[in-house]
Amino acid sequence: MTQTSDNVTWLTQEAYDQLKAELDYLSGPARAEISAKIAAAREEGDLRENGGYHAAKEEQGKQELRVRQLTQLLENAQVGEAPAETGVVAPGMVVTIAFDGDPDDTLEFLLASREYASSAFETYSPQSPLGSGVNGKKVGEDAAYELPNGKQAKVKIIEAKPFSG
Repeated sequence: MTQTSDNVTWLTQEAYDQLKAELDYLSGPARAEISAKIAAAREEGDLRENGGYHAAKEEQGKQELRVRQLTQLLENAQVGEAPAETGVVAPGMVVTIAFDGDPDDTLEFLLASREYASSAFETYSPQSPLGSGVNGKKVGEDAAYELPNGKQAKVKIIEAKPFSG
């Protein structure tokens, strides 16, 4: 579960441990592996036409970006408990909404940081237009958010329950 507010990301212990393990792998064994790939490709000769070298350097860049993202996320993380079932939408909750109040046109999603996306649910960040529109609303209330075309969309909060993993 994650909850972001004022650059603090709330994580369950399980989520923190999972992200920390990924960071440890990427900054240790994975970093050594990519360095070995780059060195092996460099040995092949002319770097201007060496596809393996350029692919390995690109992979290294992506890996280092992920290391920086995880480092920043974990530096600002606080480990805590899942939100309580209060009927109020908050990060770390599975939210069901009805578009334009139509009970047949619904969406169920996890309101959480993309770092803790669930394969069971589509995940929306609390900073996304939909996420910020529903965050803090009570079950039964209407919410509005801005679509990419600039128009407003209206939804009704049907359910908000803590995500159990």
